[in-house]
Amino acid sequence: MKDNITIQEFQAYIRAFCDERDWSQFHNPKDLAIGISTEANELLQLFRFKDQVQTTEIMIDKAEDIANELSDVFFYVLRFADLNNIDLTSAFLHKMAINAEHYPITKAKGNNKKYNEY
Repeated sequence: MKDNITIQEFQAYIRAFCDERDWSQFHNPKDLAIGISTEANELLQLFRFKDQVQTTEIMIDKAEDIANELSDVFFYVLRFADLNNIDLTSAFLHKMAINAEHYPITKAKGNNKKYNEY
């Protein structure tokens, strides 16, 4: 597989991978959403109870583990979108337009408050 591929190509690769293993029977929206959360929590677990210095060290010492957990999240997101006819590119661009409205530069720059707090 080439290094620079589109979301659709990722989805086709995952679709073939899952089809070869007959996994579609397990990939309903609920279980895929649980998979997203589970894998995201496995990523989070790597940083639990760590201060900034330890976090910086973990980013170096556990780089492969971090990449693997992030890839697991990506797998589930792509699979969920593919099986539920969600165009991730369009959905992402739409959500970013909403974010731009919620977080105008004049209010959000250097500010980590949620949009309804300012």
